[in-house]
Amino acid sequence: MNEINSPATFRHQAAEEVFDWLLNRSYGERFIDNLLVDLAGRLRGAGLSVARLSLHLHTQHREWFGATLIWKLGVEEVEVITHAYSDEPTEGYRNSPILSVRNGATEIRRHLADLAEDQFDFPVLADLKAQGLTDYVVWPIHYTLGKFHVLTFSSDAPRGFSLAELAFLRRITPLIALVTEVRSKNIVLRTLMETYVGPIAAQRILAGETRRGLGSSIEAATMISDLRHFTDMTAERPRDEVIAVLNAYFEAIADPIERHGGEILKFMGDGMLAIFPLDQPEACANLIAAVREGQERLAALNAENLTSGLPELHQGVGIHLGEVSYGNIGSRNRLDFTVIGPVVNIAARLQGLTREVDCPVLVTGDFARRADRPDDFTAIGTFPVRGIPEPIEVLALKL
Repeated sequence: MNEINSPATFRHQAAEEVFDWLLNRSYGERFIDNLLVDLAGRLRGAGLSVARLSLHLHTQHREWFGATLIWKLGVEEVEVITHAYSDEPTEGYRNSPILSVRNGATEIRRHLADLAEDQFDFPVLADLKAQGLTDYVVWPIHYTLGKFHVLTFSSDAPRGFSLAELAFLRRITPLIALVTEVRSKNIVLRTLMETYVGPIAAQRILAGETRRGLGSSIEAATMISDLRHFTDMTAERPRDEVIAVLNAYFEAIADPIERHGGEILKFMGDGMLAIFPLDQPEACANLIAAVREGQERLAALNAENLTSGLPELHQGVGIHLGEVSYGNIGSRNRLDFTVIGPVVNIAARLQGLTREVDCPVLVTGDFARRADRPDDFTAIGTFPVRGIPEPIEVLALKL
């Protein structure tokens, strides 16, 4: 039988090699789940009877507050279970060793092989024993800034973990905390960057584009949207209600943009700036689909608002395309990763023009010709634009 798949005799020298790998050579593992798989295999190869390990993390993620990563013997990938902010704690969690450690316990160990079913003080123990596990130990792992998470190991050896195994696992727990904190912070950093500046800008910033003025010129379809009568709403309604309405509005129009390949660069009060890079073959068609879907979702939101006494929401959208400057702009100490240029200015002017011509979505002739979908537009006319020498051909997008 393969040594990694069956309990073996603990070997001190091999275990020391695991310690050395964690301390000096694990930097090559970029992702926390791959790191745990590699660690588990190395522990098993050193003769430790680890047949299951789990890491329970609190996270800084926009959609979920925590994650559980579980490795089991014979499985090549870690199972990742995320916990949404809206999730109610389960009965299993409320009566679990994980919560006990988070409430102050410094170690929990249960020798499953010696426990009868009526002796299980945590429901999870029955599940672990049913999986053929014989021993279970739980420890907190401490991160910087006073944060801590929870680590568990389970054994499949007939008598569970030996004293030597437990001593070694205790010894490497601080190292596991160190190497997993680095990986978890990489995830947090990327998540926060993507949340606040978008995935494309986040990738460029993390790749080193952090100097003022550093950037490039790209071809992009640019859209600017604005919520109508927002100033009146803020004056007439409670703050919390205004924030809830604004968040619902942005969710309605922003989700379709990201789903169709666009990138939201910033929210500006009640406005939004987004781009669809033209290196995407269907960028213009995708932008049109995103705007139409956003309008449909906005209509559905308005139907809900009317039944609950909230205001009906309307937006204006201006769209143009061409070359934009994409990169870092700002002061020495505060930068913004955004796009600037005449294309952005014209999109902003068209957004303002939607009020005058009473059309919610206006595009330039350049955009309409690039989209090559004449049935999607209605000609409005030509209009002067401040700062542009020639009048701009303007069309309305049919919704």
